[in-house]
Amino acid sequence: MSNWRRSKRQTSSQQPSLPGLFAPFTKFRRLATHHEQALDIAHTRLAAAFFLFALAWLVIAGRLTELTVFSEAPEAPMSRTSIVEDGPGRADLTDRNGVVLATTVPTNLLCVDSKKLQNVEETRKQLLAIMPDLDPQKLDDDLHSSKHCAIVHRHLTPRQTYAINKLGMVGLEFQPDEGRLYPAGNMAAQAVGFTDIDNKGLAGAEKEFEQTLGARQEPVALSLDLRLQTILHDELNGAMSQFHAIGAGGLVMDISTGEILAMVSLPDFDPTRAGTASDSEKFNRDTLGVYEMGSTFKIFNTALALDSGSIHVGDTFDTIHPIETGRHTIHDFEREKRWLNVAEIFTHSSNIGSAHMAERIGATKQRAFLARLGLTEKVPFELPEVGAPLIPSAEDWSESTVMTAAFGQGIAVNAIQLAGAVATIVNDGIPVHPTLLKQTEIPTKDFPKKDRVITPRTSSLVRGLMRLVVTRGTAKGNDVTGYMLGGKTGTADKIVDHHYSKNSRLSSFVGVFPINAPRYLVFAMLDDPKGNANTYGFATGGRVAAPVVKQVVARIGPLLNIVPLDEDDEAAAEKQVLKPLNGQIVDGLPVDEGSNYASNESDRIQ
Repeated sequence: MSNWRRSKRQTSSQQPSLPGLFAPFTKFRRLATHHEQALDIAHTRLAAAFFLFALAWLVIAGRLTELTVFSEAPEAPMSRTSIVEDGPGRADLTDRNGVVLATTVPTNLLCVDSKKLQNVEETRKQLLAIMPDLDPQKLDDDLHSSKHCAIVHRHLTPRQTYAINKLGMVGLEFQPDEGRLYPAGNMAAQAVGFTDIDNKGLAGAEKEFEQTLGARQEPVALSLDLRLQTILHDELNGAMSQFHAIGAGGLVMDISTGEILAMVSLPDFDPTRAGTASDSEKFNRDTLGVYEMGSTFKIFNTALALDSGSIHVGDTFDTIHPIETGRHTIHDFEREKRWLNVAEIFTHSSNIGSAHMAERIGATKQRAFLARLGLTEKVPFELPEVGAPLIPSAEDWSESTVMTAAFGQGIAVNAIQLAGAVATIVNDGIPVHPTLLKQTEIPTKDFPKKDRVITPRTSSLVRGLMRLVVTRGTAKGNDVTGYMLGGKTGTADKIVDHHYSKNSRLSSFVGVFPINAPRYLVFAMLDDPKGNANTYGFATGGRVAAPVVKQVVARIGPLLNIVPLDEDDEAAAEKQVLKPLNGQIVDGLPVDEGSNYASNESDRIQ
């Protein structure tokens, strides 16, 4: 009995003492053999390994949680072919409706590391095949340059990038770049302008708003309406081709705000390829070009005369005899051979009658009036390409100047100035300042505040006369049904070899509609047009420019939400606009008896 207890005590003392943590892996044994002892040791080691694995898993899980939840993700390195991801560095230019006119797009540039090239001659051959516009000499220099990255070409097209990448040539590398894109192409080229290879503005709005475009991401909205721009461009381009003119220009203005809704200068160019454009194509005829505008200036001469109080619309002047003044002889294109009243002088565009009216007003009042209209100084306008007017000094403002300025000779202005001055006359004399910015934008120029230039009564008289020009006068046949167009023709002989040429001219027409409640102004001019069979050989403003304005008004009227007047309403509006002229006689027909005025094809064409 004692031997059995002794044996049991000895066996129990030989069992290892395990911590309570591993108790689940042990059990009470009555007897422990050597095999059971080995098995117990294996269980212990397995439990220890499990514990260490669990501890490691907890540490790793904790670290992953810290990295993914509580830490910011590190920036991914940019590859050499990656695109710039922090947004464009130059803001867009848009039209007034948000249509993009100029935008920045990601591109690639190609550079070469000559030390890595395996076959220089083959590389040269392949690159010239893909990019034939490369300068071979410069390419040779780049391929033999010691630079790590000699720039071969900027602003690669996707097609060029693909073709070069497909070559698989070592030593040719791409870098991220940015280029300027002009989705409207040549449609508003001179107004929008262009940039250099580093996206710095060189002309047009791109140059004018250089700092603004580079300082913000929000687009700069111009006043242009691309829909109207396209229509004006189409009509001017057609007329330029039809009459074989060397150039053309025109604009559409909102009289109530001064906003330029369309501005076209022809010939033009694609701003994306401005480097290939000629000086003539880059030249903005609407702002930089200054011209003698011819008889359109009779709007100002007549307004001044009527507003002075010394001349009334029914006063008559001798238009039979040409005027000799200085070295000039003033005559009419189509002489009436009788005395004409002011209404007839304006309607028939008599130079002689206009000169007599100006002579009665005098130099001092005339020059001051033109200055108040903004025609004697450079007009403030949001483009760098703005030409200053060419006018005689006050000391040289002679009697001859007074007479010739009355019909737009001896004074040269740009189209923007002319439009602003005409808009002021028809706007009850309240100054209108042309602007290329949509008026929700912050103005870039402080326009001078000017007082009313003429009285509302004088303005209404001139509006009535402008209506007569379209219904009875030099622009007869160019009315637009339902839109009440009024305007004035202009045909100015150009100076060739220091003399006025009878075979070279600038023909123009400025129209306002609806003339009974002026809202929009449309101007068109053709540089040196040639007459054809349809115009009986004439190339005057009434023959070549007025039809352009007629077509533009007919096409843009619906886009401007102007509902055409029906026959009865148009008749009532006609009486309203001609009411200030009631009692006047034009060619033997009372003004208030309508526009059934007969004329042969050779008349009223100046």
